[in-house]
This record gives sequence, C-alpha cells and structure tokens, in this order.
Amino acid sequence: MQLAAAQLQAHLAKGLRPLYTIHGDEPLLAQEAADAIRATARTQGYTERSSYTVAGAHFDWSAVLAAGGSLSLFADKQIVEIRIPSGKPGKDGSAALQHIAEAAAGNDSTLTLVLLPKLDRATRTGAWFSALENNGVGLQVDPVERASLPQWIAQRLALQGQRVKGGEEGQRTLQFFADRVEGNLLAAHQEIQKLALLHPAGELGWEQVEGAVNNVARYDVFKLSDAVLAGNPVRVARMLDGLRAEGEAEVLVHYTLAEDIRALKRVRDAMSAGRPLPMALRENRIWGAREQAFERVLPRLDDRALARLLKAAHTVDGIVKGLKQPDWPTSGWQALQRLALMLCRACMVPPARAARS
Repeated sequence: MQLAAAQLQAHLAKGLRPLYTIHGDEPLLAQEAADAIRATARTQGYTERSSYTVAGAHFDWSAVLAAGGSLSLFADKQIVEIRIPSGKPGKDGSAALQHIAEAAAGNDSTLTLVLLPKLDRATRTGAWFSALENNGVGLQVDPVERASLPQWIAQRLALQGQRVKGGEEGQRTLQFFADRVEGNLLAAHQEIQKLALLHPAGELGWEQVEGAVNNVARYDVFKLSDAVLAGNPVRVARMLDGLRAEGEAEVLVHYTLAEDIRALKRVRDAMSAGRPLPMALRENRIWGAREQAFERVLPRLDDRALARLLKAAHTVDGIVKGLKQPDWPTSGWQALQRLALMLCRACMVPPARAARS
C-alpha cells in the first residue's frame, strides 16, 4: 500500500499497520513522518523501541530477525526500526526484509519501521522493496519544490498561530522567505520556529521576517537545471552565485547545462525524423517535471538556436578547463553564467503568451 505524505495523519487516525517503509531525500519530512507513527504507536501500547542501522555488506541480520519475535518482561508491544542509509540491504538483507515483510501481517505485538533514502526505479521494483510495500504501508517523502515553498511556509506559520500580511506585501514576504531557505527544508523549519520565539501569534510584517530569517539556502546542479528550463533568469543567477559560494565544481555545473542542451537536441532530431514528441521523450529517458519542461520548450527551439547553444556549450567546456576563447569571459563562472542565461532566455515564455496565461 502506497501512501502520500499528506495522507499520513488521516491514515493513522484510522489505526496502525504493522509495517511502515519511509523513503525519500527530504530528512525533515521523513523525520516528521516517523515521529507521527511512533507517537501514534505509543498511545496504543507500543512502549518498547529498538533500532538497527545497517552499515556495510557484512551486517548481522540475525539480531533484527530475532527482535521481531522477542519482547522484554516490561512490554507486550514494541517498535523495531531498521535504518538503511545506503538504500542497499545486500543479498542477506534482501532475504531478511522479505521475511520481515511476510511475517508482519501476523505479528500484532511488533510495529516495524524501515527508513530508507531516496531510491532509484530499479531498487523500487526489487523483490525486497516490493515485499515491504505489498505487506505494509510505503510512504515516499519528496522535497518541497520551489514553486510550492511559499505556501508550505505559510502553512507552517499558521500551525504556530502566525501569518504574513495579505495581498502583494504578504506574497513578497513569503517569496523572500523562500529565497532564503530554498533547498534546505530543515533550516526553513528552524527559521519558522525562530519567528515563533521572536514574535507573538498574529500578523508578521516584512521587516520582522527580513530581520529574523537568515540566508541558509542550499542549491544543487539539478535544481539549477529546473530553473534554467523554467526560463527564470533571476533565480538562475542567484543559484549560480550560491553554487559558486558553496564550492561546487565548475565542470559539474557545465556538464548539467550541456547535458540539457544535448538532450534538447536529441529530442529535436528525433522529432525531425518523424517521431511524435511523447515517443522522442521516452526514447531519451526524459520523465516527470523535466518532460513537462521539454514539452513546453521544444516547440519554440529551432535547429539554429540549438546549434548556437551547442557551440556555446563546447566553448565553455574549454574555458572551465583553462582555455581562453575570443569574445568570452576568461572566468569559468562568468562563462557558465553566460551559457546558463543563453539557455534560460531560449526557454522563456514569450511576453505575449505570459500575459495571456
């Protein structure tokens, strides 16, 4: 059984299942989901808790298997937690997890909680993970996307009795807050809690938020790709500054930008050869949010524009490796910014279309 994170509280109100698997790359939301399950379990008599962290290929699974069938003299119900930071339980672990999953349905005295990082598609279709989801509840926790972050902040403020002003000023305040904590949801949570300590319940003004919220944003090259394909030059420039300040490798940033350009060119070539756009995207392994961005961008990119972008990407490849190029900045980061903004402008919605939207 698969469950969305937003459905967890309603699910727990109806009763506990004996097996839960939480996976994803957002630590705050994963921790909150696990805390909610533990809190519900405590109210239902699960007073004992044991935790196991799987480290290395030679982890001894016998203790984990034995834990499910053993109780202390002081408790008749227990929580057994299994943490697998790598997401790879190994051969013995795979067999052990399948056994645990199959035994969970008949064990009312043990609640098993399996905690995993973000998993790739191959792992999610593996036998051990399928056994966990088929015999229990699977909960995937995904990061809050940048477009949804202001609303997420507003909801968290409301939980502590605070809100921003209405209208344009309030939206500007939430956007400012989101800019400062983007990519770092745990820090966003801490900054929201700080506002509860600094100010009473009620309305928060721009000055109060601006004075309290630190710049704790974290960026990665995958989010940069999203911003470029979305045609958001202001965010792209801010993210490049952040990546540079965090010491990200220039060659990795270039690879991400160049791969987007090459992927756009491959899909365009497939379309020119007569393939429908959906088929061309599938053949080039373009899925999810990236698929939606390509569907929006490709109709406006012709072969000449893509040729210019490919040539620029080749030029910047040399610059980040120490070569000088005529009419281009000598700084790798300045050249990357120029390339990123070239691609970003090519992906922007035309003003007339944006106004109609």
